[in-house]
Amino acid sequence: MTDMTTGSPVKHIIKFSIPLLLGNILQQMYNIVDSVVVGNFAGKEALAAVGNSFIINFLLVSLFMGIGMGATILISQFFGAKDNGKVRATVDTMYIAMIVGSIIVSAIGIIFARPILSLMNTPEGITMELSVVYLRTLFAGTVASFGFNINSSILQGIGDSKSSLIFLSVATIMNIVLDLLFVAVFRMGVFGVALATVIAQGIAFAYSVIHINKRVPILHIGLPHRMHFNRMIMIQSIKLGLPAGLQNMLFCIGTMVLQRLVNSYGSGFMAGYSAVNKVDSFAFLPIASLSTTITTYTGQNIGAGDIHRVKQGVRSTCFISFVLCAAISTLVFFFGRYILMAFSRDPEVLLTGTEFLYRLMPPYVLLSIIFILNSAMRGAGESVLPLVSSMISLLLARVPAAYLFDHFFGKYNMFWCFAAGWLVGVLITVPYYLSGRWIKKNIASL
Repeated sequence: MTDMTTGSPVKHIIKFSIPLLLGNILQQMYNIVDSVVVGNFAGKEALAAVGNSFIINFLLVSLFMGIGMGATILISQFFGAKDNGKVRATVDTMYIAMIVGSIIVSAIGIIFARPILSLMNTPEGITMELSVVYLRTLFAGTVASFGFNINSSILQGIGDSKSSLIFLSVATIMNIVLDLLFVAVFRMGVFGVALATVIAQGIAFAYSVIHINKRVPILHIGLPHRMHFNRMIMIQSIKLGLPAGLQNMLFCIGTMVLQRLVNSYGSGFMAGYSAVNKVDSFAFLPIASLSTTITTYTGQNIGAGDIHRVKQGVRSTCFISFVLCAAISTLVFFFGRYILMAFSRDPEVLLTGTEFLYRLMPPYVLLSIIFILNSAMRGAGESVLPLVSSMISLLLARVPAAYLFDHFFGKYNMFWCFAAGWLVGVLITVPYYLSGRWIKKNIASL
């Protein structure tokens, strides 16, 4: 556990974010390894199916994970206010909600996998069938995914980012071994890749429960019938987390609408787009890690009532994120083609991926500004503005821009839509943050 209400803000931010960064790298290894193994051992149709299906899985789990984010903010503020009783009550409440939510998401995902894929203009035939198999297998293991992620979020709320790294290490090693065994040896294709992910997450979930119960007594996870559901905490978690969940869902919907346009150009174009999304996921990791860090940092210091310290930490985090993002996007811009070769050597895949990277990387620093400021405001309890910013920049800017650029300037230029969306997001988020209206009443005092 780390108390971020005292000591050097920069030291806390760096110390907390490094394990998160390493953990996020391991988290991305799930999908990266899936794509590399499938692309090399099962062909470009299988690679297209994995990339095409993942966003649908994220769509259905994002709402519930957003509520989990709300619980993380509550835990960080209660922890900053030294109220262990409410920390304990929040953990119990979120576990009960997680169990119910995972059952609902699994059922919806398994039943409606094919209709949703059809709405995305997924080509009929082998790509469609592989996508359905991959998606349904992932949804069957939703409880493992939810449990694994919620345990990491709970620990992050009390300032522990190192334990999550251990859980992810276990899961990633298992996933790599099982991927190679199921796909390269047993030739199970996309089903083997999805099954490996579910098993690895299940093992990591079980290990995380054992670890928490042994090392963090105030967070002890017991049997569901021994937990106590707190209605007010659940309402507050929904209030804080629902906008974040809706934001993630909007991102997924926007991505699916864009994917529909991408899918109209065939499996080679789809595979190139999918490969770049994996590279993009890695480039985004420093931003993601620092965003999670500033949410916890802000929550603890808001709980302690130190607004000046919050702003000091946000400034430092923005600077660190900007520098890292500029360096990484430059490297990816110049060496992206060689990175893409790890996924496929198909000429069409490489051409599509390279053209996408040339348009995605130059404006990437705009994304770092948006995410850090939005995450800081969430930690303080302001959850509506990030949703509004996301809705406008994505649905009213990025998605329409993609179709317009595609129509007037050709298929590769559709990828400038990301720059258009991020620019709009900056114009909304930065002025609101500078206004100071995001500073809310201390939730921990409620």
